[in-house]
This record gives sequence, structure tokens and C-alpha cells, in this order.
Amino acid sequence: MSLEGQVALVTGGGRGIGRGIALELATAAGMRVAVAARTAEQVEETAREIDGVAIATDVTDPADVARMVETAERELGPIDLLVANAGIALWEEDAWTLEPAEWWRVLEVNVLGVYLCCRAVIPGMIERKRGRIVLTGSGSSYLPGQGSTAYGASKAAVSRFGETLSVQLEPHGIPVFTISPGLVRTQMTGDRFSDDAPWTPPELAPRLVRALAGGGLDKLTGRYIHAEHDDIEDLIARADEIVADDLNAIRLRR
Repeated sequence: MSLEGQVALVTGGGRGIGRGIALELATAAGMRVAVAARTAEQVEETAREIDGVAIATDVTDPADVARMVETAERELGPIDLLVANAGIALWEEDAWTLEPAEWWRVLEVNVLGVYLCCRAVIPGMIERKRGRIVLTGSGSSYLPGQGSTAYGASKAAVSRFGETLSVQLEPHGIPVFTISPGLVRTQMTGDRFSDDAPWTPPELAPRLVRALAGGGLDKLTGRYIHAEHDDIEDLIARADEIVADDLNAIRLRR
């Protein structure tokens, strides 16, 4: 499916993974892109590069999110793709020593923010009978040995939310995917990890989002897809098997 001229809204698009996704969708796919984040200067810089629309937004504020969607659709047209990527991390040492509000803020941005963005675009997608949603998850949602209770809990919630939302939206033909970008060098990861950590090339997550936007992976709605470990062509070829065997899903195996 050609994505030329379709409209994407990318939250957390001013830097890091979100910025890479916005650039990929605009330059490689020809989409018209609205870029949203809290820092106006960052989204304006990204938007200038792709002739897109910059929207300074707090994804935890329902009114601000509604304004974001209204602005994007007024400037570019109905949203075909939501990439709910905005997120923050808290590299805590001892969870019990944190101020509760500091811990909860991670959940507000990473979970409530995803919910509010989805809630704002879904009615229009249902009315138009088209649209796709991509949520940025993380291996922190299930990998052992994680160091942050707030971040890990938030990303586990995002994964479960995405799968459940896909069930609700399946009758409307709106696929929902949760992706893991892998471990990417960004401002958020900072110097938390060593140089010999299993870093993921930063271009892989944007390429995966572009593939998901194109419709070839729609059978895998509700699935968890890793930007580095899941080959796109293999996913397409094995889509029926993946669904039948309940693969690419986070499960408790007994």
C-alpha cells in the first residue's frame, strides 16, 4: 500500500526514536507528519526538516491531547496513523525511597498518555473505517533483571493495553501494534548502559513503523514486534502461523 499523502501523528517526536520515526515516515514513505512533544523547540526543528506540523503537547492532559489531534487534522487532514511514542524513564535505585508523585509521573506519561492519544483518534478512525495505531513498548515489560519498577510496570501496561485495544478495534478494521525499538542510544538512555551493551541500530524502529503503516502486517494486530529480532519479510510470510500459534505475544507459560 502506498503511504504517499497519508497523515501520521507521532508523539514524542522531537528527539530520539520518535524523531527517527517522523523522519522515516515523511522522507521514505511520503506521509504528511504532525510531530508532538512537550518541548516546542524540538518538535519545531523536526517538523521543519520534513515540512510537517509541530505541536507542543502534554500527553497527560486530556484537553491538550484533544487540541493536538484537532490541530493535526486541521493542518494535514484525517489521521491515518497514530504512533504513540511519548515516554519517559526513571532510573531508580530503590523504589521505596522515591517520592510517590515522581514514581507515578512515569505511569502518567507512559500509560495514561498512550490511552489519551488513542482515545482522541479512535472515533475518527472508526467513522472513516480506516486507521492504524502503533504503541512504543519495551523489552522492560517482560525481560528479567530490570532496574526500574516504574518504567517496567508502565511498559508492561502498554503491552497489555495494546493487545486488549486491538480486540476491541478488530471489528472496525483498525489494527493496533506494540513495538519494541530495542536498546537505542538516545538522550533517555544517556550513559546508563555500557558501550558493549546490545545496542540496536536506530534506523530499525522507524523502518518497522513504516512497514506497519503500509498494511502488510495487519494480520498481526495485537502482537508485540521487536524492531531488531523480528524480520519484517519473515513476519509477513509467517503471519498466519504466528496468529495460529499465538506467537509474538507476552504470555505467562505454565
